[in-house]
Formats: sequence, structure tokens, C-alpha cells
Amino acid sequence: MSLIKSISGIRGTIGGKAGDGLTPIDIVKFASAYGAWVLEKTNNPKVIIGRDARLSGEMVSGLVSATLQGLGINVIDLGLSTTPTVEFAVPLEKAGGGIILTASHNPVQWNALKLLNDKGEFISDAEGKAILEKAEKEDFTFAEVKKLGSYKQIDDYIERHIQHVLDLELVDVEAIKARNFKVVVDAVNSTGGIAVPMLLRALGVTEIEEMYCTPDGHFPHNPEPLPENLRDISLKLERGSYDLGIVVDPDVDRLAFINEDGSAFGEEYTLVAVADYVLSKTPGNTVSNLSSTRALRDVTEKRGGTYNASAVGEVNVVNQMKAVDAVIGGEGNGGIIYPASHYGRDALVGIGLFLTHLANFGKTISRLRATYPSYHISKNKIELTPEIDVDNILLEIKNKYKSHPINDIDGVKIEFEKEWVHLRKSNTEPIIRIYSESESEATAEHLAKKLIADIKEVVNASMI
Repeated sequence: MSLIKSISGIRGTIGGKAGDGLTPIDIVKFASAYGAWVLEKTNNPKVIIGRDARLSGEMVSGLVSATLQGLGINVIDLGLSTTPTVEFAVPLEKAGGGIILTASHNPVQWNALKLLNDKGEFISDAEGKAILEKAEKEDFTFAEVKKLGSYKQIDDYIERHIQHVLDLELVDVEAIKARNFKVVVDAVNSTGGIAVPMLLRALGVTEIEEMYCTPDGHFPHNPEPLPENLRDISLKLERGSYDLGIVVDPDVDRLAFINEDGSAFGEEYTLVAVADYVLSKTPGNTVSNLSSTRALRDVTEKRGGTYNASAVGEVNVVNQMKAVDAVIGGEGNGGIIYPASHYGRDALVGIGLFLTHLANFGKTISRLRATYPSYHISKNKIELTPEIDVDNILLEIKNKYKSHPINDIDGVKIEFEKEWVHLRKSNTEPIIRIYSESESEATAEHLAKKLIADIKEVVNASMI
């Protein structure tokens, strides 16, 4: 069993002993700490909650709602929802915060409490630490019987969210409708199965093949939207006469596309394509994290803007976007953050912008993909024993490559002409992640192997 306490919330596998898995006791403890923090920080006794469709969702939601009510907090429950929908709802309902009950792309046995501030954005590092400390000390007091919080359900927020997408200036419903797209959707039997077909119909798409769109939480494959997990939708496109495939993760904040021939558009290129379209209409700056493709920088500079890199993590991307007034940003995992909508990864906004771009392009999605620089990312990791000093390893690597441009805001990223390697330690386990990118797949793999060899050399030297 696993239980991971981090600054962004708590996640774990359902069941087991308290403190080892995500048990009812752990859920109540951390919901209590978060609720107490909301009351202290905002003096606003209202919290929005929503969940994806995973099997444990109803149980976790009931525990969280009752706990918050026990603190004197009024709960608005959106029920089956999406991460961006809950983010969207928090400021509209003038709430003190929000909790999304989802383990995102994790397998079915996982669930989590993802925590939002009163702007509907993920809490900061400092705020997360404060909540973890409250939970550890059990620093919370429950309300007296006459001061218990209320509970209310609102079941139309996905519809409101979709209307918001339709109302965005850069989403052209008529252009999308005129293209008569034939679309296949894989929503991994979670809440994207509700939201994505509903959005497509609102955008004028009439031919929709729904794959795994029953929101019952029975994931038909690994829910992370990577090409190796998307063989079924790829085969359907390869054998049919569809224009594209759309894939989302269980909580609908990551977005990937499949080309008309069944090949992957590439989740790294979801942001690249959407950014290219946004920049063509509203020139400005962009942001992605250090482990995302260089193609965003190429597209940004071609459009006259400035690209900026942030540390890995959505809250870090958002902070950097605000700092440089970026018009579009996100992460290479298919996460689109569009400030004209809100500061959160949003697959529904991404779909509206992407389909407008594709409709205006007037050709196939594979032809659109071919207009962008083609880079290859190699993703590797080294597992280390707990006694090894990961920080020292990163310092030694930084010194070895000090003649090259280096960014050390999050691990060590080394630039080589048009190649790069990014090494960073995991926050939750003794591993180093090694991401490398090049125009050549072979070169990306070679760079990764070279850095892995360098790391092993440092480790061996430290053992002498």
C-alpha cells in the first residue's frame, strides 16, 4: 500500500492500515487540516468538491463532505466532474477553496485529494507545507452541533464550463462546425466520457465515436494518455475514416490527439499546436516546464515572443506564466493552461482551441503535425538506494558540464546546441529522472545513456 503526502495534497492506494494507504482515517485527517486552513486563511466557510469516476470516488467524496461540514464549512458538491471544472467553479461560487477527488492518470486503486485556493488554483508550496503540518499535529477544531456546515449539490457545472469554452474569443464554433469532423473519443471510462462528447456536440461535431466513455471507473487500459496505452483508439482510426482521435485522462486536465492514420500526434505537441494558434492571434510570451519539448520555444520565437522555462509542476508553471505575462503555457504531458480562461490545465479549453486551429488549417491533422519541428524525447530513470546523496550527484554532473548552458532551478538541465538533458530527483522516491531531447531519436537515446553512465560513475566514486 502507498500513501504520499505532498505540498499539493495527499494521494494513495485505497485500503490497508491507516498511514500506509489512503484509508478513511487518512482522508478525514487531511480533509480536516485543509478545511481548518481554509477557515484561517480566507474566513470563508465554503468549499467546492468534485470527483472523477474512479471506483473509490463516492466513498472518498462522502468522507470529505462530512468532514468539512463537521468543521462548519458549507460544501457544494459538483459530483462527477473534471479537475478544470472544479477550478472554474471555485471563484464563480465565491468559495474559500476546492478539493478535487482524483488520482489523475494513476491506476484504479489510487485516489487523491488535490487542493485548491480561493482562486481555483493549486495551493502554493508554503500553503501545502502548512496544511501538512496541521494534519501532523491534528491542529483543527470541529464545530458545535448548531454550527455544522451545509451540503448542496450542483449538477450542471460541466455544461457551464462548456459554455465558457464556446464563449472564448479564439474558439470559432462556426469554423469547427463547417469542417464536419469525424472524431473518436477515448475517455478511459471516467468523467471525460461525459464532458468531451458534450463539448464536441456543442461545437457542432455530429459524428462522434465514443470509446470507453461510460463513467463507471473501470479503466480499460492504463489511464495515462501515452501512445503505448492507446492501441485501441489508434487501431480504430487506422481502420476507419475518421479525422482525428481525442484522448483525455480520468480527470480531464491532460489532452492527447491521434492522427487520422492512427499515429500519435504526440502529447508534447498538444501544447505546441495550441500555442502556435494562440500566438498567431495574440502575440506574447509562453511558458512550459524544463522537461517539455524545445518545439514550444521554436514556435514562440518564430511568432516573435519569448519562451520561458519553469520548474516541473503545474503551480510552478502558473507562477512563471504570471511573472512573464504569458498568453499560453502548460506542460508537455498534454496540459494546456490558457490565462484568458483560467490558470489551470484544461483539456476542454484545449479541445476548443485545437479544433479551431485544425479547422482553419484546412488539411489533415497529420499534415498539421508535420508543420512543426520534430524532436524526440527519451525518458529514463535510475533507481538509487536511500543512502546515496542525490543532491551531490546533481552537483557533480553540473560541475562536469559547466562549460555548457545550465539551468538549475529544478535539478540540472544541460543544453547542447539543439539537444538538452534534464536530470531531477523525485520528491517521493530515491530515483533520478533523466529526460533528453534531440532532433534525432538515436541522439536523444545516446545522450540519456551518456548521462546515466556519468551518474553511475559518480555513485561508484562515492562508494570508494
